Amino acid sequence: MTPRRAVPAAAAALLLLAGCGTSFTETLAADDTPSAAPSSPGQQGDTGGDDAPSCPAERAEPDPDRPVVDLEFRLSDDGRTVTGTENVVFTPDRATDEMVFRLVPNSPGAAELGNRITVDDVRGDDVDQAGYEDAGAEGPGGLYVLQLDGELPAGESTEVELDFTVSLGGSGFERLGTAEDVSWWASGFPLLAWEPGVGWARDPFVGIIGETATSPVADTTISVSAPEDLVVLMTGDQDEPSAPEDGRRTWTSHEPVARDVSVAAGEFRTATLTSPGGVEITTGVLPDSRTGPGELADWASEDVTALADRFGPFPYDTLTVPLLPDQGGGIEYPSSILLAGASRVVLEHEVAHMWFYGMVGDSQFRDPWLDEAFATYAESDGDVSRERLDATLAAPGDVGAAMDEFSDSGSYFDVVYAKGGAALLAAREAAGAAEFDAALRCYVQLNAWTIATPADLAQALADLPAATEVLVAAGALDEDDLPD
Repeated sequence: MTPRRAVPAAAAALLLLAGCGTSFTETLAADDTPSAAPSSPGQQGDTGGDDAPSCPAERAEPDPDRPVVDLEFRLSDDGRTVTGTENVVFTPDRATDEMVFRLVPNSPGAAELGNRITVDDVRGDDVDQAGYEDAGAEGPGGLYVLQLDGELPAGESTEVELDFTVSLGGSGFERLGTAEDVSWWASGFPLLAWEPGVGWARDPFVGIIGETATSPVADTTISVSAPEDLVVLMTGDQDEPSAPEDGRRTWTSHEPVARDVSVAAGEFRTATLTSPGGVEITTGVLPDSRTGPGELADWASEDVTALADRFGPFPYDTLTVPLLPDQGGGIEYPSSILLAGASRVVLEHEVAHMWFYGMVGDSQFRDPWLDEAFATYAESDGDVSRERLDATLAAPGDVGAAMDEFSDSGSYFDVVYAKGGAALLAAREAAGAAEFDAALRCYVQLNAWTIATPADLAQALADLPAATEVLVAAGALDEDDLPD
């Protein structure tokens, strides 16, 4: 879940895209001619390189013991309040005596616009007590912690249910908000903050633009009750809405591998198409939009198809893209993108996040470059001058820095997005295009539906020391990440 809020994301990407003269990417063209082959129904075709002995032929399956999450949302008639209930079945892979939920609406940026979430009640046979932790957030706190009445062993399950209320603020572009004709809420519920193999993520919120959440994929079902004149677009494969009753309709969806959830309810005009690889894409625009839903769907289909040729099958069967009224950004969520302003560059960036964040997850606080630099790299198939590439790589700062190591949003975008994307381009040049592309597809295959680390990427590049050397020089990897 990575907000591309306002202009800085696109500006960072343009540092890579704006080139002149003989471009960096032109030097790769002779070696870089991937072709797609059909894959499973509902997925975009894969490319070569994944049948190498060191790489599995099939993408890794999600953990069968991943959390099961059921979410019920009810949007108020005035569009300013969401009440909800979340049911979670949690099976840890290591023993724990607590459960930690991240309250993203209370983050500094969201709270400044009047957004807020409170937990109203908690139920569960194993719950002893519950309360907020600050974690650098606004309002009641950034974390909500359930103390269990004893240790929950690895492999055993517990079930809890939380009632919550979300207040939606103004129309400035954030994960949550409301404006004329539309309301939207993303991460608008207590988000389970578990990192498999590590434990609970209690990372602090920060005051710069960006995410700090860590969450596992979960088998997620969503139900939304909204005024009957609104159309709901959300994470997951949506069913047809119920018939109107008492002025409302209920919309439902299911996504078996969702790290998080976004919902938008508005007076959308929609278009639905199926991409050449079988991905169902639904877009929605508001009444005064200058971009039609069909045009937006065509753009999304082109991005889904092009990026699948590079990185392997699209991770989801569906993609929804509601176009919101504010300008200049986007926020990625599993199988859904909140797009603010009809920017093709931003849209491609967010579609790339379906692979890098949605499927191959990361700690967005500890290793933000593992999704942001890769999404920026995915945009960079245009002209890139050698001069611009070298200048970007020379910028101060380590690409692999954590979120709390950046003093402001500008330095974060310059280093993680621009320098990070440039480092990946330079690593590809150093290793050879075909070899680097094959290693990257293998990284995706091996780490699908997990929370990857820089060491996982270094392992995938173990046979390409020239690429690794570039990433170490940029501060994306360090010596501890490298395989022995």
